[in-house]
Amino acid sequence: MINKKQKGFTLVEIAIVLVIVGLLIGGVLKGQEMITNAKLKRIESDNAGLAAALFSYQDRYLQLPGDDSGASDRFDIYALASTPVTANGGGDGVIGDGADWDTVVQGSGSGWTNGSTNETSKFFGHLRAAGLIPGGSGTDATRPTNAYGGLIGIQNGSLNMAGTATIFGQIEGAIARILEARLDDNAADTGRMRGQLVAAGMGATTAPANPTYAESGRYNLAFRL
Repeated sequence: MINKKQKGFTLVEIAIVLVIVGLLIGGVLKGQEMITNAKLKRIESDNAGLAAALFSYQDRYLQLPGDDSGASDRFDIYALASTPVTANGGGDGVIGDGADWDTVVQGSGSGWTNGSTNETSKFFGHLRAAGLIPGGSGTDATRPTNAYGGLIGIQNGSLNMAGTATIFGQIEGAIARILEARLDDNAADTGRMRGQLVAAGMGATTAPANPTYAESGRYNLAFRL
């Protein structure tokens, strides 16, 4: 009678495989955490950088970018024939009318080239003309994009917050919740940071629809400067 040796994995081999699988899973999770943290920090730094650019412009020229009533004389680029003659803002101390995100970014409104009164578009052009943010020339009103692919905007007030507000579009609900915990009061409808589902309005007197963030949703976030 011939004896055949049985083949299989020993307990030691199984244990080694489980350890390797555990390390791989841990590495993937750690990598995802690092990516999320990097995006969170970019949102925070983008907001801080835009605020710094705004205040630097105001300190230098004693007017707000976008609202600057002397921009056409201040920057040589606006003397070019191809540049829209309406480079100046209203000079009333506010940027836009408080509903620009709805009417220009999400709506059917116009930007710099064919919307001569839009101060929120001129805002980015004036900052570029002053060399305070990267991008094209002083007539480039392109809004920057944030870490989640949405646009970054600015307007006078948002979601019942008075004062100048930056708006970051298309932020995932889970990320919005983390930002609230890190930067504000854990509520979407109060404090210096407020959020609204992307389908809803971001006007100055528009109330946030919900005090909490749903992980399945995407939000526009307003930060008061």
